[in-house]
Amino acid sequence: MIDYELFCKIRHLKDHEGLSAHQIAAELAMDPRTVAKWLARERFCQRIAVPRSSKLDPFKAEITRLLESHAFTAAQILVRIREQGFAGGYSILKDYVRSIRPPKRPAYLTLAFAPGECAQVDWGCFGSVAVGNTRRRLSFFAMVLCYSRMLYLEFTVSQSLEHFLGCHKNAFDFFGMCPKKSWSITSSRRS
Repeated sequence: MIDYELFCKIRHLKDHEGLSAHQIAAELAMDPRTVAKWLARERFCQRIAVPRSSKLDPFKAEITRLLESHAFTAAQILVRIREQGFAGGYSILKDYVRSIRPPKRPAYLTLAFAPGECAQVDWGCFGSVAVGNTRRRLSFFAMVLCYSRMLYLEFTVSQSLEHFLGCHKNAFDFFGMCPKKSWSITSSRRS
């Protein structure tokens, strides 16, 4: 295919160097007939692609209908349209299905919160600590404000309801406010 740069080289070799079509063809490793055709033109014209028909054209409406009714794969659609007389291959169908398939929605939900609207709460474990002659599990309580991501963290030796409520009170005192909602990230674990 001739691009604008190659057209300019052909015109330069003809107009400034005085070469013939055969000499230009030999210089640029091209066919002399192609060079002669481009020398006959006054200016560069981009080649216009002619849309061609496809073996898939008679089946496009059916493919669209199948995709709208179910989330079929290209292989499943190929089986169905072959029964209707499609003689083409898998790759042309796969490319077409990819171009018309509805975009997939993200698999996650984006959450947005106003200031002071919500806080997330969870317990975590941080090994153990010596208490007298025994060892106790060291737990921590974490509360994060959803809007600002400000964190409150408190270590305890129990995950009892008493400690849970006490940690909430301490977190609210730390933040200087109480959010409208507070929810636990995981299920409550008490010891």
